[in-house]
Amino acid sequence: MFSFISKIIGFINQTIAAFGITAGVAIAFTNVVARYVFDASLVWATELTIFLFLWSIFFAAAYCFKKDAHIAVTVVLDIVPTKIAKPMLLISHIITFFFLAAVSYYGYEYLLLVADLDERSIDLWDMPMWIVYLVIPISFAFGAYRVGEKIVHIIKTPHDKVVPESEAEMVLAELGVKHDDNSNKHVKELNDMVKEVEKKTGGML
Repeated sequence: MFSFISKIIGFINQTIAAFGITAGVAIAFTNVVARYVFDASLVWATELTIFLFLWSIFFAAAYCFKKDAHIAVTVVLDIVPTKIAKPMLLISHIITFFFLAAVSYYGYEYLLLVADLDERSIDLWDMPMWIVYLVIPISFAFGAYRVGEKIVHIIKTPHDKVVPESEAEMVLAELGVKHDDNSNKHVKELNDMVKEVEKKTGGML
């Protein structure tokens, strides 16, 4: 059941993110052509483009929680023992979960307020604005669900494997080099260089 829910959320996130950015660019381009070629502007185009980009960004951000694609500075996790790194990682994810859940809940509360006030769009054919604001409770709820999945994964994962590989280590893996393989002199020099660069860049190589 949870696997099915995960697939549905992933499909919704990807579909809205892709459709939003594609449609937004298409409408913006059409409006530019209409303005400079035909000397006519689509009144509703600017507002609709903003709303499409907004939905695309929020749902893409929710999808990024699935792929661990959000920026993370892991310099502390890399230097502490794995037995300490695991609870640190777990605590950070729990805090993130409650933050996302809180924004989703209060976003829903604000949506109800907007509906009660009957706030409407000026340019988009008098469309109720609560439809636009739906993006906040839904996307943040999806993000919270993804973080919840990560929390379960962290709990089940042994402490010595819970810290994900850094970007540099993933690059080395693609080159067929193990970051902890020091049997070869050149490999050892490469590993030492990578560690030094990560130390100076805060893990953001």
